[in-house]
Amino acid sequence: MLELARYRPFVAALNRPVRLAVLISGGGTTLANLGAKIREKKLDAEIGLVIASRPDCGGISRAAELGLPCEVIQRKSFPSVNEFSTAIFSQCRQAEVDLVICGGFLALLTIPADYLGRVVNIHPSLIPSFSGQGFHGSHVHEAALKRGCKVSGCTVHFVDDEYDHGPIILQRTVPVLDEDTAAELAARVFVAECEALPEAIRMFATGRLEIEGSRVFFAGGDY
Repeated sequence: MLELARYRPFVAALNRPVRLAVLISGGGTTLANLGAKIREKKLDAEIGLVIASRPDCGGISRAAELGLPCEVIQRKSFPSVNEFSTAIFSQCRQAEVDLVICGGFLALLTIPADYLGRVVNIHPSLIPSFSGQGFHGSHVHEAALKRGCKVSGCTVHFVDDEYDHGPIILQRTVPVLDEDTAAELAARVFVAECEALPEAIRMFATGRLEIEGSRVFFAGGDY
């Protein structure tokens, strides 16, 4: 678990592109969005590594299209979460990654000390609503519609050793319309995700984020 005392994630202000690893379990839409933002020079970053949790991930072909190195590391290949996580972060260290992005990554991780505050997740709801184990993909949006939510959105947060639990960096909201299907709501939330995650990465790269318990502060005032 993250310590309660306020601390800064282990990164100084970067005067170069932030180097990313992107972890995927599905189609790789988050990976594709980050690649597009980098190409459009809207995000000063580079993707040094992609890790897929399944060999049949659609995101593997997206990584190939982007010319990115991709490793497949399956949870079932390891007897424990700790050993699975060790394999993943060993690859991240070799690739000299500053920040690890969980982009539709469904496996639980144990965060090692040197990556504490250096792993973020993008979740398609306003945490703590519709989050945790089992809440992924269409399940999130179906639950929001069933509950009658009037707004939904996305959350970018630091990752700890629980599903969708770590300190929240930022959130973005979208309206929920009476006639929405889960697919329509998902598409609207994804538009918000496409802006929220790059913004969180830019905030991280300043070296000015501070964490205290479940709260994230931007040192020196607003971002």
